[in-house]
Amino acid sequence: MRFLVGTASWTDKTLIDCGRFYPPDCKTPEARLRFYASNFPLVEVDSSYYAIPTPATAQAWALRTPDEFVFNVKAFRLFTGHWTETKVLHKDLQQALGGGGQRLYYKTVPEEIRAELWLRFAQALEPLRLSGKLGLVDFQFPPAVRFSKEAMAHIEKCLTWLPQHTLSIEFRHRSWWDGPERTASTLDFLREHGLVHTIVDGPQGADNSVPQVWELTHPDYLLLRLHGRNTLTYNAKGAASAAERFDYDYPDAELRELMAELVRLAYKTRHAHIVFNNCDEDKGQRNGISFMKMLLAYG
Repeated sequence: MRFLVGTASWTDKTLIDCGRFYPPDCKTPEARLRFYASNFPLVEVDSSYYAIPTPATAQAWALRTPDEFVFNVKAFRLFTGHWTETKVLHKDLQQALGGGGQRLYYKTVPEEIRAELWLRFAQALEPLRLSGKLGLVDFQFPPAVRFSKEAMAHIEKCLTWLPQHTLSIEFRHRSWWDGPERTASTLDFLREHGLVHTIVDGPQGADNSVPQVWELTHPDYLLLRLHGRNTLTYNAKGAASAAERFDYDYPDAELRELMAELVRLAYKTRHAHIVFNNCDEDKGQRNGISFMKMLLAYG
């Protein structure tokens, strides 16, 4: 069993601007990644959610990190039911769709373009896979994706596009966890298809709030993602950035409670990934370092 702790992204603007995590001489993307990887064994690539990276970019990530470092990569947003704009696509695909400026949804994209996007996403993952540094491919579904046969069929299709990879699934609508029977159905679906259930710690009290479901669905992986517990900003109108939504600093007492649950479950699997997504300034990095120290003291 390995506990790997990291944060969602290493290049957030508020993290860089606060000046508390990176040394003053860390001015380049390469220097920042090397420094980050000297402090954490894991990172979640969030930029891949906004646009598919090039294989050359992924190769550079692999070369700039230690041999045992692990990247979890977030799936491109179009694949998970979020809208996107043509301007983030490759130039040839923009042209094939008639130029930029369009708002796209997965169902509105022609099938041949969807196939090409999946191919290029898989190609972007390849340098990390070949270097042994690819962990999970994270599929974070929005609140609009509710418990349904249609949603499950889409997830099954996602598996066919990425047969060499381990997919983790995060649902952000309570319909997937609404009562014991529904929770059991959701977990059974994930187990049946070899998908990693994402255990979520986040704000409660809304339709897009999901409970902590401390269950395993994959023999090799546990994934815990921590979004903070800021109920005031999570769904606040006018919250313009992820940093504003996930502005939360975990006190040590809450981290200890989470660690106790994690340790209880983690001994049943090989790899435990813990990702701090409270991405305002250096809160995630500070909480992550504290969490690693707690795990080390626990022994």
